[in-house]
Amino acid sequence: MKPAAAAFAAVALVLTLAPSADGRPAGGPDRSDTVARSGSDGIGDDYFPLDGNGGIDVQRYEIHDTYRFRSRRLSGWTRLTITATEPLTTFNLDLLLPVTGVTVDGQAAAYERPDPHELRITPVRPLAAGRTFDVVVRYLGHPGDIAWEGESNWVASSTEVIAVNQPHMATWWFPANDHPRDKALMDISISVPRGKVVVAGGQRVGREVTGAFATTRWRSVEPMAPYLAYFAAGPFEVERGTHRGLPWVTAVSRAIPAADFRRSQRLMRHSARLTSWLQTQLGPYPFGSTGGVTTSLTTPFALENQTRPVYPVLAPGSGPVVVHELAHQWFGDSVSVDSWHDIWLNEGAATFMEVRYGETRGRIDGARWLQQQYDEHHGDADFWQVRLDDPGVERLFDHAVYVRGAMLLQALRGVVGERDFWALLRRWVDQHAGGNASTEDFEVLAEQVTGRDLADFFAVWLRGTTRPARTSANGLL
Repeated sequence: MKPAAAAFAAVALVLTLAPSADGRPAGGPDRSDTVARSGSDGIGDDYFPLDGNGGIDVQRYEIHDTYRFRSRRLSGWTRLTITATEPLTTFNLDLLLPVTGVTVDGQAAAYERPDPHELRITPVRPLAAGRTFDVVVRYLGHPGDIAWEGESNWVASSTEVIAVNQPHMATWWFPANDHPRDKALMDISISVPRGKVVVAGGQRVGREVTGAFATTRWRSVEPMAPYLAYFAAGPFEVERGTHRGLPWVTAVSRAIPAADFRRSQRLMRHSARLTSWLQTQLGPYPFGSTGGVTTSLTTPFALENQTRPVYPVLAPGSGPVVVHELAHQWFGDSVSVDSWHDIWLNEGAATFMEVRYGETRGRIDGARWLQQQYDEHHGDADFWQVRLDDPGVERLFDHAVYVRGAMLLQALRGVVGERDFWALLRRWVDQHAGGNASTEDFEVLAEQVTGRDLADFFAVWLRGTTRPARTSANGLL
């Protein structure tokens, strides 16, 4: 899909915990000889220093949001179940909405906003490493009025809303440890006027009407990165079914003009069959359901939201776009980037699967496609100047990242052969399923699977900033 300080001073203190009724230290094992400190305000991503936070590992989000279309106001509370990964006197969460209150394990906690993006929380007592605790954050605001670092990610009209974007979206509607390295279970309850339909990722587990509002609950059974969580609310028509044992759910906005609505509905229904085809290429689908959502709202991108990508109204012949977003369920959602500079692993692989889909339909040959792209960009220095393994924040979702990432994979296919290439992709998505992986991890695995020294190949394609030479060693003959 599309494009967009420093840690505060540590506070040292000897960790002491009040004893519980049974004489053990409250909140975890005795670590009184361990120095507690403030968790950092970033997880360590070089592109986005404030994304994520140090010292915590979120296990589960329980989100309860109410959205009012007339005022475009969002209010709610989120319970986060968190494990401390180090002794903490304070810890941070990422959130852009105004906060009205915080508790830690039911006790009111002090909080401050050292930055519009950061919520720094100080529990009544320090937290021992290994302790699991609950944090409840209450908030109220107008997400459509919020901009941060050049991003204004909330998209809504008077009748429809979608919380969908990349690399950031969570902080506009719930507090998060907002980085792909920290995946967690998502339990999402959204309250909107009772005439609206709410769609999110995972499985719908209930809908309760109270007066003029209805609350719909969706729950994931597989952990996900915060930016992949979403909800859409509006005049959606929902369909459900099962294809070869895999449940699917689709939703298309009734605000879309009739002809586009019918085409969008057919395309979304096709998601289950395309997911099945991708399994023949990549191995078992990593999640419990599939499908897609088409919104009437204008967005310049589709996004691979986990289990159910979200699309704008697509033009006729847009099947490859759906292949791209569904391929992300393996490349990006199940196997997520370790850092955002590894984005080619997501976008290059998804773009390559578009090419592969066309190839299996007799529309284009992968090797010929590679040569065409190589020739078409002959004099395009800007296209080749992007370092694929480190494109920079400004070019994170650049056309070159997508196309050159796919070119790399096709070139590698030519160098190592069909058997080893597809073995590599299947091993990649299986070995790193549910986790994170880096460009370096891919290079190491490629050499392990193929038994080849690929250092020169990767140096040219990943770190080179000029057009590769047309040689067989580069996969171009």
